[in-house]
Amino acid sequence: MEKRHAKHRIGLPLALSIGVIIFIAGCQAPLDERWQMLDGAIKMAVETNQIPGAVLLTARDGEVILHRAYGFADPLTQSPMQPNTLFRICSQTKAITSTAALICWEKGLLEIDDPVAKYIPIFASTGILDSLMADTSFTSTPAENALTIRHLMTHTNGIPYGEIGDSRYEQLYAKHDVTDLFARDMRSTLENAEKIGQLALAHEPGSEWTYSLGLDVLVAVVEVASGQPYAEFVDTEIFEPLGMDDTHFVVPDSDQSRVANVMERTPDGSSWQTHEHPDYTIDYPMHAEWPLCSGGAGLTSSASDYATFLQMYLGRGAAKGVRVLKEATVDSVMSDQAPGLISGPWQQGLAFGVKSDAPGAGRFFWSGYFNTQYYADPATQEVVVLMKQTFGLNTDTTSTAFNEILWN
Repeated sequence: MEKRHAKHRIGLPLALSIGVIIFIAGCQAPLDERWQMLDGAIKMAVETNQIPGAVLLTARDGEVILHRAYGFADPLTQSPMQPNTLFRICSQTKAITSTAALICWEKGLLEIDDPVAKYIPIFASTGILDSLMADTSFTSTPAENALTIRHLMTHTNGIPYGEIGDSRYEQLYAKHDVTDLFARDMRSTLENAEKIGQLALAHEPGSEWTYSLGLDVLVAVVEVASGQPYAEFVDTEIFEPLGMDDTHFVVPDSDQSRVANVMERTPDGSSWQTHEHPDYTIDYPMHAEWPLCSGGAGLTSSASDYATFLQMYLGRGAAKGVRVLKEATVDSVMSDQAPGLISGPWQQGLAFGVKSDAPGAGRFFWSGYFNTQYYADPATQEVVVLMKQTFGLNTDTTSTAFNEILWN
């Protein structure tokens, strides 16, 4: 059985009181007015208790301009947020998984348009969902097109999320014991992908854009193609070369105190409580005995580490003197991979959403389930990473402020 790999790193202690804000200015660069606005929005949101805390990192031309911690990593214990706090980055994991597949492609281990069934044979017989009965039995029709790796990478595969996506699949996943968010037991990534393959696709591959569990299936493809456990592969090919020492599927024991708590409002809305969910535990990054690596949601990271990953793409495949991808591969990543399937000012690339309209055409972006956000801009060579750790907020003006910068 595969094992999720836990890297060891001693966290750097920073003596912070809750009122202290950290500021790091690369080359003493001036603070852009847009970032001043975002900084002010975060301060106000913490002061008015909209969010417990946050970490903001901005960079330009590879130099950190602003790296600040605000409020609490855990308001229940009064543990202060610190610049090196670790966050469950959830769907920010997706771009890293796509990058792993692209590395396999450059190594000649797979082709982007290979059928998924070449690596996970059960998908050769996966059809299209026709009808779902009251008892969650279902009928399907044969697919006309093969499900490919490109479909997995671009949300055009017809494998929706359940609770956060398609209610029919929420029922199917519960009935057929599919994990569609985070590791929760002893199943392997491949075993979970095979459970998905026994079901049916929501639509013909390539015909629609549906926010997708496909990146979890892609992890199993990478494992088969590379012959390595996925966590070891991304450690060797991405995290270690880029010095991303804070990015893990399993957080080392020595660093678990640095992980922010996931907070939600109490029922009366007056205070905070730890987020609880009937289908998963937020402690999944602490369970080395749970082998599944969720390629769509499973990583924990820091603002600094994720900024380094984005900087690699701004460097057209290279950062910190290390080349991870070829320049031509990065060009493909940023191109429209789902033409005609998305309405709006953005397009689906191989690893990111990419803004297609001015101003800011070419910015690439995504966000995460527990309220994390990022974008990077090739034209200005800017990176912005905003990390929070909350669930189900009705009001969060920091997200509004972030989106104002991203889309304008």
